[in-house]
Amino acid sequence: MKFVDITNDIAFRKIFGNESKKKTLISFLNAVIEFPKNEQVIDVEITNPYQLGKLSGGKSTIVDVKAKDEKGNVFIVEMQIAEFNFFHKRILYYTSQSYASQIDKGVEYSRLRPVYFIGILEFEIGQNPNYFSRHKVLDIETKEQVIQDIEFNFIELPKFNKSIDQLESSIVQWTYFIKNAENLKLIPESVKDEGLQEAYMEADKQNWTKLELEDYERASIKEQDEIGRIEFAKKKAEKTGEIRGEIRGEIRGKIRGKIEVVKQAKSMKLSLVDIAKLTGLSIEEIEQI
Repeated sequence: MKFVDITNDIAFRKIFGNESKKKTLISFLNAVIEFPKNEQVIDVEITNPYQLGKLSGGKSTIVDVKAKDEKGNVFIVEMQIAEFNFFHKRILYYTSQSYASQIDKGVEYSRLRPVYFIGILEFEIGQNPNYFSRHKVLDIETKEQVIQDIEFNFIELPKFNKSIDQLESSIVQWTYFIKNAENLKLIPESVKDEGLQEAYMEADKQNWTKLELEDYERASIKEQDEIGRIEFAKKKAEKTGEIRGEIRGEIRGKIRGKIEVVKQAKSMKLSLVDIAKLTGLSIEEIEQI
């Protein structure tokens, strides 16, 4: 077996957004959200299903899969390869939009269903050392969840360091698959979940068409180009900051130097006119010093 990189645009949508392989997405959602046994996701409707032709020219920094379960709960699963400005504001806006768009103006609020955001990130956020974090609106003192319906879940791949012998839970097995599948040759023996087994089979390149593999390679090139562009922009910004810092430091140094000269000249009882000639400062500037 030779598995694809799950974080690739085409691979991510093919595995999690495949209408004919819903068992995979259902398994993943139940692993992440940890619903009680009697409330687990049984069926889903994928609202933006995997379509190869439409994906080949798509974005490469953010890829999402949207779905609804049989109760009407909304799920947004995003794969993000690069951090960008206002990341937290964007996901809050995006998730809030998905919540509000469920009903038209004037329709009863009781029809609103919970929205669950799941972000699979190739960068770190926050100070939590754990690779998986769940975010809700809670009372700071009592930890009571009065305001419900919107929940954010993050899987930070750089923080995940479990080995193949430590796959003790569903969320660990899924995260291991997402991060490490590309480097594996066999499905780990500890994987018994049918949905995850199906995901491994779907990730096996032997089961891909020639067209899918071509688009997969194109997506990989786009991703590297995008990462390179972002890194270049960051380095350019850092370099600009360094240059500005050097100029600012030089200016400040010159100003401090002139201040010292003014102080020394005043102690020598030189006139304001003479000090102005000596430093190039105006009499008003000298008086301020």
